[in-house]
Amino acid sequence: MSRDDLFATTPSPNLEQPAPESSDLPRHQPLAARMRPRSLDEFVGQSHILGEGQLLRRAIEADRIQSLIFYGPPGTGKTSLAQIIARQTKSKFERLSGVESNVADMRRVLAGAANRLENTGQSTILFIDEIHRFNKSQQDILLPDVESGVVRLIGATTHNPFFFVNSPLVSRSQIFELKPLSEDELFDLIARALMDADRGIGFMKIKIEKEAAHHLARLSDGDARKALNSLEIAALTTPPDADGAIRITLAVAEQSIQKKAVVYDGDGDAHYDTISAFIKSMRGSDPDAALYWLAKMIEAGEDPRFIARRIVIHAAEDVGLADPMALVLANAAFQAAEFIGWPEARIPIAEATIYIATANKSNSTVVAIDKALEDVHSGRTLAVPEHLRDASYKGAKRLGHGEGYKYAHDFEGHYVPQDYLGADKRYYEPSDQGVEKKIKERLDQWRKQKEAAQKKSATDS
Repeated sequence: MSRDDLFATTPSPNLEQPAPESSDLPRHQPLAARMRPRSLDEFVGQSHILGEGQLLRRAIEADRIQSLIFYGPPGTGKTSLAQIIARQTKSKFERLSGVESNVADMRRVLAGAANRLENTGQSTILFIDEIHRFNKSQQDILLPDVESGVVRLIGATTHNPFFFVNSPLVSRSQIFELKPLSEDELFDLIARALMDADRGIGFMKIKIEKEAAHHLARLSDGDARKALNSLEIAALTTPPDADGAIRITLAVAEQSIQKKAVVYDGDGDAHYDTISAFIKSMRGSDPDAALYWLAKMIEAGEDPRFIARRIVIHAAEDVGLADPMALVLANAAFQAAEFIGWPEARIPIAEATIYIATANKSNSTVVAIDKALEDVHSGRTLAVPEHLRDASYKGAKRLGHGEGYKYAHDFEGHYVPQDYLGADKRYYEPSDQGVEKKIKERLDQWRKQKEAAQKKSATDS
């Protein structure tokens, strides 16, 4: 049965596949280990570096790999990709751990690689998991053999190598960031495991609800290992029914991944309805309601960056200049969420949510820019007045550019009324909320001075 048949939309809520004959592969290994991709074509995700025509894929296929450092969260394929590279380039694969390996282990592997290269011409891929755990001296030991090409180093780390790996090693390596897998990509991996009788669990008679598969994919948070391990737990701990079939329902999936399913579809009505309620609660200055909708999105496994982006937009659109610090805090929360992820990101995101919900509100900024855009879009384009034009280049004076321009800092209060637009337009109307009340007072004073100057100019002429 094909993958499309397995996950096709049918009146039945279950996804079924037959029970193929059992294979002889060692099934004592975890499902995630058995399902490791063996080639680039089997590799799921990371299309930004492994898609057709992308640099890393071209380098692997042409056997032009030098030293590499892969960094990204767990379960994104760092180890699998290193093994694929070794297989593709017909290199000896040696593995060390930044946690367990010592200097003696390193020297043994490096010596073996040098002998292998000299006697057989075969290159060695030295894969170091959690390379950031090596201290500076251990990392420095690698430099001569990396430099001379005795080994082709592939380091893996969950930490940014520019901060946690020695600069000399970083400068000798190409850095590639691996990103969390999407829900659709994890869903595909689950489908593969269900159908593969050789390495997966296709030898078992399993019926899985599509909602259960999506729950496992969504709650695995981009981690392929977590998704496959949760699927295996569900399959191995669920007793078969009278027909001999193992039925993985949504309730089983919840238990297997130890997280309750929230009624929340990542790309459907619940997704948009919840974020809408979240934004409107902040706009309506109700921090308690905003925190509830935030908690619902967190529990459902929503991308923290999506929530943080909406907070940033809301801070500018609905708080605006009534409290300019709202945008600063929202942007800081976004950066923190991107850097640390769930579950810790809930704290800065909640802080920004509460601050914005309780801040003074003004939508004057979005109203002002939209009015200006409408004028630009539908009206005649205004020419830049002569006195505002660039006068810094030779010959500008002969064209009259900059003539009559008044430098504001030369005048009292660092303000002088003059025409900056060439038309009588007013877009920004400040509110009397919070900080914007002070802005309104200053702007009203300047506009009165400008109107007086315009009347005087009209009388003089």
